[in-house]
Amino acid sequence: MKNAHTFHIPVMGIGFTIDSPLKVAQYGIDSVISLVDDILIEKLRKIYSEKLEIPYTEISNKVDDFRAKRITSYLNFIHKQTEKKFNALKNVTTETTDALKDYLEMLPENSMLKKDFQALISTDFSVAQLKKWANKNLTMGSIDVNIMTKIDKDNYIDKEKLPVEYNDAHAALRGYAQSNLSSSLVLSAGLNSRLYSYISNFKDFYPNANGFIKKKIILKVSDYRSAFIQGKILAKKGLWVSEFRIESGLNCGGHAFATDGFLMGPVLKEFKEKRSELKMQLQELVFAALKLDNKTIPHTDLSLKITAQGGVGTEEEQAFLLEEYNIDSVGWGSPFLLVPEATTVDDDTLEKLSKAKEDDLYLSNTSPLGVPFNTLKGNTKDVEKQINIDKNRPGSSCPSKFVALNKEFKDTGLCTASREYQYLKLKDLDTQPLAEEEKIKKYNEIVEKSCICVGLGTSALLINKASTVKTGDGVSVCPGPNMAYYSKIMSLKNMTDHIYGRENVIAQADRPNMFIKELNLYFEYLENKLEDVKTSLDKKQKRYLKKFSKNLQEGITYYTELFSKQKDRFKDTKELVIETLEIREKQLQGIGLEIEKI
Repeated sequence: MKNAHTFHIPVMGIGFTIDSPLKVAQYGIDSVISLVDDILIEKLRKIYSEKLEIPYTEISNKVDDFRAKRITSYLNFIHKQTEKKFNALKNVTTETTDALKDYLEMLPENSMLKKDFQALISTDFSVAQLKKWANKNLTMGSIDVNIMTKIDKDNYIDKEKLPVEYNDAHAALRGYAQSNLSSSLVLSAGLNSRLYSYISNFKDFYPNANGFIKKKIILKVSDYRSAFIQGKILAKKGLWVSEFRIESGLNCGGHAFATDGFLMGPVLKEFKEKRSELKMQLQELVFAALKLDNKTIPHTDLSLKITAQGGVGTEEEQAFLLEEYNIDSVGWGSPFLLVPEATTVDDDTLEKLSKAKEDDLYLSNTSPLGVPFNTLKGNTKDVEKQINIDKNRPGSSCPSKFVALNKEFKDTGLCTASREYQYLKLKDLDTQPLAEEEKIKKYNEIVEKSCICVGLGTSALLINKASTVKTGDGVSVCPGPNMAYYSKIMSLKNMTDHIYGRENVIAQADRPNMFIKELNLYFEYLENKLEDVKTSLDKKQKRYLKKFSKNLQEGITYYTELFSKQKDRFKDTKELVIETLEIREKQLQGIGLEIEKI
């Protein structure tokens, strides 16, 4: 059955979408739960069980395979409670028609479901007919999950290393695989060969004779090449990628995996042009692998979706992506942080987000993963971090250890945001014969790392009035640059009305087009890279900068042609977009000359 909506809510942080399906799935909206933090997941299962007066049995860390079991139990709990809500909505009574009305009012205007409903209620109809129609036609939103492939820490018992299947990402995968869910696993942050091989142990990821896959795989990617490479690796194991979720490298929330200057528009164009070829090549590999392993080979083509997310902010941009690139769904992330009916954000952070301007949102180096991280200035986790620095005790107590991946000082791993790591690193720095200026720079690089694996989940504890004694009250929040253009707390209906053009919740008239915003971010990124290597540019770095510039130039050329031919779209902004592209093209020529001179 076709999705009710043409948008989805991506994973945000660790705790911001951890219970989103319980809030939005009954209205046919897909959302994604992060599986990073099993400690938080277990706490929330307890909190919700008590709220709903459902018996709860703790899964302590003394239980064998506790991480996977916690995840399975939580997902089954969310699944059961969400289905309960959805079934209540479908089983219409005179007292419960409001939920059905909300479901239908939030749908896009061109929805056939909406039109069918209008046709039904224009006749003499009974509640029984309405109930029958709802049960036949309404779909529940998917309860999807996300695993960051890089967060796959080794685990130990009494200093003895456990087998690889007990690694964090492996255990999270097993937790999802053993759940009752029929949904999708979103794999992000790049290739993890061991994890990809491990997926093949679970039957739910394989198609049946009709091509149905109970647990689908979604790959989050930023360019076509990486999508094809990862898709092939999985296909050779008989595993089908049901969706490639294309995310802007920089115009997004959370970790920013910048491309080599490949802009979103050209990337989407490449997927559009090669979609049939991609599907055919991967399907051939999947069917061959299934045959080799004596597994069921579908007697029909497998379904492939292409979706996009990152910086989308208006109905016009949403509709353009759907029509121009034939994509199946558009991800709306950061704006939903201001929708308490969809996400879990504490009041203080909500207020900070609603007041955030462009200058308050920046790409930082605070993530212990060593990947640029979108950050809100003045977030309480960074305030907490600065207090520790001022006390001359930099670093976090590292209560969760999910990102304890650095093995420089310990074979079992340390998190680079932890007090232990920073103490050892600073001690080492003291022994190095460096100039004072260089020493200060190195010091700042060490202490700027923030305990985000705790901070990104704290909101869920604060909003549920749970204890934060072990974690502290500091909240990390990671909105994309798009957050600057939203300045009020919204209802779910406000947000869906905005997405589908029935309402405009953006007060700022000078918001740049999503493609131009991303281009500006890539220019800033390139200029920073150039500044970093000016004094020590080697041949490899020079090649990288030239390639990056070339890809940006190709993107500018593509956008100039794309916007020049728009007749009905972007009427109010087209002139400004083309003017900005001309300015950026001249600036790029100057950067090219600068690279040659170095």
